[in-house]
Amino acid sequence: MDETAAQEGLRPGQSLADARALVPGLTVRALDAPGLAAAFADLADWHTNLSPLVAVMGEPGAYGDLALDITGAAHLFGGENAMLTLALNRLRSRGYAVAGAIAPTIGAAWALSHFARSQVVESDGLAEALAELPVAALRLEPDQIAGLTQMGLRRIGQLRGRARKALEARFGASLLLRLDQAHGQVAERLVPRLPLAEHRAERRFADPIGLMDDVLAATKDLAIQLAHRLERDGLGAQRFTLFLYRVDHKVMTLCVRSARLTRDSAHVTRLFTHRAERFSGEYDAGFGIDMVRLEAGATGPLDPVQSGAFAQDDGLADLDGLIDRLGSRLGAGAVLRSQERPSHIPERAVHLVPAQNPLSPVPPHPHGPERPLRLLPLPEPIAITAEVPDGLPAAMLWRHKSYRLLRAAGPERLGAEWWRGDQRLVLAPPPDPSKPLKPGEDPPHEADLPLFDAAAATRDYYAVEDEAGCRFWIFRQGLYGGSRMPAWYLHGLFA
Repeated sequence: MDETAAQEGLRPGQSLADARALVPGLTVRALDAPGLAAAFADLADWHTNLSPLVAVMGEPGAYGDLALDITGAAHLFGGENAMLTLALNRLRSRGYAVAGAIAPTIGAAWALSHFARSQVVESDGLAEALAELPVAALRLEPDQIAGLTQMGLRRIGQLRGRARKALEARFGASLLLRLDQAHGQVAERLVPRLPLAEHRAERRFADPIGLMDDVLAATKDLAIQLAHRLERDGLGAQRFTLFLYRVDHKVMTLCVRSARLTRDSAHVTRLFTHRAERFSGEYDAGFGIDMVRLEAGATGPLDPVQSGAFAQDDGLADLDGLIDRLGSRLGAGAVLRSQERPSHIPERAVHLVPAQNPLSPVPPHPHGPERPLRLLPLPEPIAITAEVPDGLPAAMLWRHKSYRLLRAAGPERLGAEWWRGDQRLVLAPPPDPSKPLKPGEDPPHEADLPLFDAAAATRDYYAVEDEAGCRFWIFRQGLYGGSRMPAWYLHGLFA
């Protein structure tokens, strides 16, 4: 509800027929709440050029109210009054109807911005400023506001001298919570939309820039500043994020990762240069960029003196540098490496992860005899000639070709993973007809994993060699004498 609509007699909650009776030429469109929330989130991110801590207040909706923690930032703009004036005027110049306030608490700032003219309130004048505001300024529910009004409690100041137990019994604990939060007696936490980076460097421009070359030149300077700050604290970082603030309240971001901790400004600049080449088709500076910020994330201890891009001289620096360059050009998800998992089943023992992600520690898993250099994506069925029940394989038929096996070693028995026994990964509760699914809600997930069967899941692995000297890794799944005949598979190839 804006001032223009209020002057026409419209009010929140009014029926559409009454609204059209008051304003015959009223144009009505359906509200795109998700689209509006997304656009307001972009506006919130743009305000991080005032403070790194910006939150969208979810009450009453995911748009309309922003909260900024300006602790330690106001002096950069000439003080709190000058900062508030700047924040309001630049939104008004773009056609927004806006009001704001600066106060010691989130609740007080919200109350003053909605029900008093824009102002800055200090701690010693907080109670006096709130006393004359209506009780609706406490962010209460409509029924609470109506109940307080019926009792003649229309101002916040009238609640301060009332018995708290009586107020809680009649209006709930939320009334006292909001009252205490507004006066600073109960802390209210601000949850920023973007994670706070403790190490950052930024540059503001008197005249907006637009060329990517100018952005990269500024990024080089910021990388040098950030490297000095990281070195001062004995830290390195693996994630670097570049924020480009456009004058039309849009924010563009570029993020690069490093395979190891680093603070080498030249290496970081090269990564952003590679990423900019991939980003060039989507780059749009709009009416110009008036601020650039570089942030470091995923930090960790790093030696005070660093001779190169990486801290450890273990011979893998060139490989990590190649991974970083490929990741910045192609995207982090396009460059993968294998990581072990705690499983003795060969196809489950390793999985692929982004190469720039730090490898999580995995406890060493004991393996038996030598493993083949190459595993097939999936074990392929073969036909085997062998003496039943436990004789060594003598011949093999694979992909319509026969192999005479001269040597064989084994078996190496691998049992089933008992923790997968007698149940699936996730049990789906039986459907309840009295509780139908809500629109857009997915049914409970049940992973389609086979049930545990010790006999069928037992594998006997053999390393075999044919007449040409080719070595194969085959296994028999299942045991003779069970309900099902065992099957043979080829799983890998030795060098």
